[in-house]
Amino acid sequence: MEVPGTFEEGFSWSSLAGAVFVAILMVPGSIYMTLLAGASIGPAAQWVTLILFIEVARRANQHLGKAQVFTLFYISGAIMVTASQLEGGFHGGLGALWSQFYVQSDAAVAQGIAEQIPAWVAPNDPAVLAERSLFMKEWLPAIGLITFTMIIGRIDNMILGYGLFRIASDIEKLPFPMAPVGAQGILALTEENDDDADESRTGFIAPFAKDDPAGATAATPRGEPAGGSWRWRIFTLGSIIGLAFGAVYLGVPTVTGALLDRPITLLPIPFVDYTQDTAAILPAVAVAVSMDLGQVLFGMVLPFWAMVGTGIGLLTTMILNPVLYGGLPELLPVVGGAGAGVLTSWNPGDNMQQTVYKNNVDFYFSFSLGVALTIAVAGFVSVGKQLMKAKRRRAEELAAGIEPEETTLPEGRGDIRPWAVIATYVVSTALYLGVSCWLLILTDGRIHPPLVAVMLFYAIVYTPILSYVTARLEGIAGEVINLPFVREGSFILSGYQGVAVWFLPIPIHNYGSMTVFYRQCELTGTKFTSIWKSELLLTPIILVGSLCFAHFIWGLGPIPGPQYPFAQAWWEVTAENLSLVFSSTLGGFSEFEQAFRGDYILAGFLSGGALFAFLSWAGAPIFLTYGIVRGLNQTLPFAVFSQLLGAFIGRYYFRRRLGLRWRQYAPVLAAGFSCGMGLIGTLGVGVTFLAKAVFKVPY
Repeated sequence: MEVPGTFEEGFSWSSLAGAVFVAILMVPGSIYMTLLAGASIGPAAQWVTLILFIEVARRANQHLGKAQVFTLFYISGAIMVTASQLEGGFHGGLGALWSQFYVQSDAAVAQGIAEQIPAWVAPNDPAVLAERSLFMKEWLPAIGLITFTMIIGRIDNMILGYGLFRIASDIEKLPFPMAPVGAQGILALTEENDDDADESRTGFIAPFAKDDPAGATAATPRGEPAGGSWRWRIFTLGSIIGLAFGAVYLGVPTVTGALLDRPITLLPIPFVDYTQDTAAILPAVAVAVSMDLGQVLFGMVLPFWAMVGTGIGLLTTMILNPVLYGGLPELLPVVGGAGAGVLTSWNPGDNMQQTVYKNNVDFYFSFSLGVALTIAVAGFVSVGKQLMKAKRRRAEELAAGIEPEETTLPEGRGDIRPWAVIATYVVSTALYLGVSCWLLILTDGRIHPPLVAVMLFYAIVYTPILSYVTARLEGIAGEVINLPFVREGSFILSGYQGVAVWFLPIPIHNYGSMTVFYRQCELTGTKFTSIWKSELLLTPIILVGSLCFAHFIWGLGPIPGPQYPFAQAWWEVTAENLSLVFSSTLGGFSEFEQAFRGDYILAGFLSGGALFAFLSWAGAPIFLTYGIVRGLNQTLPFAVFSQLLGAFIGRYYFRRRLGLRWRQYAPVLAAGFSCGMGLIGTLGVGVTFLAKAVFKVPY
């Protein structure tokens, strides 16, 4: 894609209407579905909002331009993601619904963490929590901190991401290979449908014609789309599938949960657990299968070799775990048949969640850290190689008498001066540090100097370097880099004792991934000022909408509870894993010391590094390499099995019938499916709200 010569303003009254539409109709459904099935309707909300507004504008003889469509798409997606993170899906953060659960969770109580959680995270008074209401004075400190982190976080993420984009795109002129994918998806919505002649010539089933494996017709060359109309056909087909499956998977449990004490589930949510059934032949192996058709479609969209690599990594852990447990004495010669004796905490009666947690404590917590370090080092090596190539290329151009290309900003793009970016970083960092120190004084009565030094290191060294490396990696290969457990390790080494440090707004961020968003904005011809104006609009809408609906949903019943199978299945496991880390700063012996093993970290680093080097030397696809390395960290099986099934169906059935065109159909089909699922979820939530809003009189 080429950058257009002109840029348009995308912020309009339609943007305001779209934001209100999503906040009122979609936010409650998103929070509810996250708790019920761990599924976000964010993509569905974006597609539904865009389709609705485009069709309304068309019938009003109006036209939504590319910039308006992109801005509306961004607004609807930002509202859904942020609302879900604030209230239902951000485990370990400052979300109100998660915080109220964690402060009274069994894991936090057993580790002695619950009683030390500050009031600015969540009130720990059982009488207050029993009210299940966010509109109480005891919740004001926590809501105040949520408001602060969201406002400052959104501002510095947008402005500092823009600054990195200026460096990576305008100065270094990196290609950003993944940006056109998202931009083309947005632009597809602005295409006009084919005329009647083309419609009659291609027909509805043309993309799936049996006489041509590529789906080509007389009007369309082999492997080329049949025009703009095909996207709507495929999207509609996916929506119908999503509506039908969603009615069974989400609709029945949601509606029956509103009318009965316990919901009726025709298909298990979120998975079927076979761990106890396979314990005799696969000891210490978590075995589960998801019944969510969306995971199968998602596997069709993901890069095939990435899914194959993840499957290989999962298979490796299924073989490795029995060996580490010692459950295969006839295959592994060991002294006295006791096995390797690494996974010692597992019991044959444990379910999947318990198996995953105990294996993490015994081995995979540290081993995964070593594997993640391998991926981080590989990212740094990739960036270093690209820097050296760019340096040699510039030297060759200078030797040949070629003058360096001047950097000129596209006219009308909506750029700001560099000093504004620097000032934003200085002010936001100062606010993070000031608020963190103030909260420490409120909690402990003093400031811990080594901890302040750690925060300054993050602000001055770590965040800028990590963000720049990520921006370059995104610009070169579409990859994101993260260094695991840096935050945790620095807190432990600082010598701080207590749990307040884990909830402070520490200035440790990675702004590099925002560069791809700005590249998409540029490719669609949208002024950057459109996005910044939208941010001013979004902040109050997200805060008010998410808090009000979270308050209402919490009032319907305890969270987690029987009405929310996903939250009931996973929140306690997540609380156990977080408590394992939080216990490291309590003082004295903790379970974290048992889980944190240097030899296991080294084993993971060396294993991942050796595998990474071998596959790279063998010329394996980069996605296969990353998939295998990431799959070595005890990947949760229930999603991988379904996604792997979808990857093979898409590769060896649909792609053989449709050719390369299938790669264009799959994302649109998956988007339509998520739209149908989201509509069913929203309808079910509406029924639930109506049922709970009815008051029974005693006569």
